[in-house]
Amino acid sequence: MNRKTAVVTGAAGGLGLVTARRLALAGYGVVLVGRDAPRTAAAADALRDLLPADPDAAPPRAYAADLSLRSEVRDLAAELAADLTTDAARIDVLVNNAGAAFARYGETPDGAERTHAVNHHAPFLLTHALLTADAFAADARVVNLSTFVEKRGRLDEDAPDVLGTSWHDRLYSQLHVYGTSKLLGLLATAELARRLPAGMRTYNANPGMVKGTRMNANAGGLMRLTAPLFRPFSITPDEGVRTTLWLTTATPAPHPSGGFFTASRPATPSRPARSPQLARAVYERTASLLGVEPLPVRS
Repeated sequence: MNRKTAVVTGAAGGLGLVTARRLALAGYGVVLVGRDAPRTAAAADALRDLLPADPDAAPPRAYAADLSLRSEVRDLAAELAADLTTDAARIDVLVNNAGAAFARYGETPDGAERTHAVNHHAPFLLTHALLTADAFAADARVVNLSTFVEKRGRLDEDAPDVLGTSWHDRLYSQLHVYGTSKLLGLLATAELARRLPAGMRTYNANPGMVKGTRMNANAGGLMRLTAPLFRPFSITPDEGVRTTLWLTTATPAPHPSGGFFTASRPATPSRPARSPQLARAVYERTASLLGVEPLPVRS
């Protein structure tokens, strides 16, 4: 089977759906993952109707999972791996697009702060579960959606809180919690790049300030209230996916693996995000928290 396969989370709408559509039109077999099963299935059906007739093409497929729950992330990885193996396929592109920002403190049934669970734990766990299941192609690329707001992240560099529960006992700031969850993702991705099998690559993509995705409206709180102020400076979803699409399809593969990219070029993240020591600590603490076997550093 020569057609490449791309898995996109948070693909029932917004940037995820635009990414899936653009990849499908570029010839990828796409797998849409969303929390709402009927909405995700409807998105896959609508996408199928947009594509030219091709008897050899794999139709868009939909999977439902609540990525805030570790059990559902693991089940999703197992289901994807089993179905792709049946089709003699491998994942060439994984876009960890799903994200959230909650206005108030809350914990998942796993005992994690909710924003951290969706934005950091879910992509980390899904990526590693698929690696364990040997579901990736040898030259696969993993792209994690990031943000310039990571500069608002607040981490204790000596003991980084990868669970996010320290926000229970300090002033909960939606923007700072969201930024911290994305900062953790940047650090974990940088360290993962040193450990992935040779040939595979991973990236952080900053889409920019995008309008029309309902991210801020769904988040509520301060992010919803301030969204109209930034709308004149925002870009469209089609513009927002350009960096992700470039990272997934460019030949040769962009450099460096593990880097932070915006406007289809490398960018400089905040100082904490550039610390190799902090990246290793975050990666290893997250792996331990999620019960994941850490990948060895490639020699």
